[in-house]
Amino acid sequence: MRPSGRQPDEMRQVTIETGVNRHAEGSALITFGETRVLCTASIDAKAPPWLRNSGLGWVTAEYGMLPRATNTRNRREAKNGQTGRTQEIQRLIGRALRAGTDRVIMGERQIVIDCDVLQADGGTRTASITGGWVALHRAAQKLVEAGECVENPITQHIAAVSCGVHGGQVVLDLDYAEDSEAGTDANFVITGDGGMVEVQASAEGATFSEAEFHDMLALAKKGVAELVAVQKSAIG
Repeated sequence: MRPSGRQPDEMRQVTIETGVNRHAEGSALITFGETRVLCTASIDAKAPPWLRNSGLGWVTAEYGMLPRATNTRNRREAKNGQTGRTQEIQRLIGRALRAGTDRVIMGERQIVIDCDVLQADGGTRTASITGGWVALHRAAQKLVEAGECVENPITQHIAAVSCGVHGGQVVLDLDYAEDSEAGTDANFVITGDGGMVEVQASAEGATFSEAEFHDMLALAKKGVAELVAVQKSAIG
C-alpha cells in the first residue's frame, strides 16, 4: 500500500487554474496533490543577443521555492545565490517547453516562464513543466490575438510526471513521502502525441531493472495522457 493509499497507477488530484496573475501575459496555478506552483509567462519583445537577426524566438525559465514551501524554512536564494539544483531544474523546464514551440513562427522575441513553488510535496519540477506549458500557451495566444504571430507557435502539449520504485513496487506520481524513500526515482517529459523529450532516472542504492524501467515508462505515458487532458480543459 502506498503511503497516500493510492493505487500504483493513480495520479494525485491535478488542477490548473488560469488567469491568476493580472499582469502576466499568461499565468497558471497548478496543483499536484499538495504541491502548488504558480507559473507566469512574460513576453519580451527582444530575442536574446545570440539570436538577433536569426528569425528565431526563445523560451526560457526561472524556478524558485518560497522560503516556507517545505516543512522547514529555507533562506531565499536571492541572499545565498542559486543552488545547482535550482539551475538544473530551470534549464530542464526551458528545454522541455522549447520542444513544443515553433521558434520560427514565434519570431524574434523571448517568453520567460517563472515557476514559483508555493508549497512542495514532491514533483515540483514536473508540476512546473506541466503548468508552465499552460502559461506559455496563453501568452502565445495573446501574440496571435495582437496580430504579432500568424498562428500560435505552440505546436505540442508538453507535460511531465514522476515515477519510481517504492517498496519494491513501480508507482506513478511520487509525493514527498514516497520520493524520500524511493529506491528509484525518474522524471519523464513527454509530448501530447507520446514523443519523448527527456528522461531523468536514477537509482538510490539498489539498481533498477530494464523491466522496471519499461513499467515506469508505461505509467508515465498514462500519467501524461491524463495531464494533457487537464491542460486541454485549462486552455479551453
